[in-house]
Amino acid sequence: MAERVCVVAGVGPGNGAALTRRFARSGYRVAMLARSPERLASLEREIGASRGYAVDVTDRHGLEAVFERIRAELGAPDVLVHNAGEGSFHAFLDASPEALERSFRTNALALLYLGQLAAPAMLEKGRGDIVVIGATASLRGGANFAAFAPAKAAQRSLAQSMARSLGPRGIHVSYVVVDGVIDLPRTRRLLPDRPDAFFLKPSAIAETVYHLVQQDPSAWTFEVDVRPFGEKW
Repeated sequence: MAERVCVVAGVGPGNGAALTRRFARSGYRVAMLARSPERLASLEREIGASRGYAVDVTDRHGLEAVFERIRAELGAPDVLVHNAGEGSFHAFLDASPEALERSFRTNALALLYLGQLAAPAMLEKGRGDIVVIGATASLRGGANFAAFAPAKAAQRSLAQSMARSLGPRGIHVSYVVVDGVIDLPRTRRLLPDRPDAFFLKPSAIAETVYHLVQQDPSAWTFEVDVRPFGEKW
């Protein structure tokens, strides 16, 4: 049987790298999408089953060219994970229109682009998985989330529409609400006094995503939230 192909959009040192490792470990060929060629080249050397494609996920024409290359070099995607994110955290009166627009383009508009490019091949196969990495801001707008929460709410709503439209045709669309602080060197430096249990481990998030794409169609999950036990909710 041909190797399955997973596209991870938004590959950084946290969730994106962890997702790539998890799917590669299970035999997937992983296409990594990110803006940084250097980061992609480093991960390619580390993860043999991966291949990097430098692209901005808000660039429709750039994504079209990348998906053509993925199909030619790896095969048609079986799984798409939209992990790319953009956020600016300010109170309403301080939030700029430009910040909200950037967030909307990366979180919501890019999902439309990516989904429309990945879904046709999945429909031909009669199966596929699209997983969207979301945030608690998709459910409620905090005081300092005026330039972020509306974009994540739009992303979640779009994912719901995708699930309702594509589910009957064999494509499982799911949304992961990440509630908490990701464990990264940067966040550790910002919060040096917090214990290990305070942070969300990227490898654990990747495990949840992998579980979602293994679900039987009779019991698909649309939305799952992940958080450390100490997070208030």
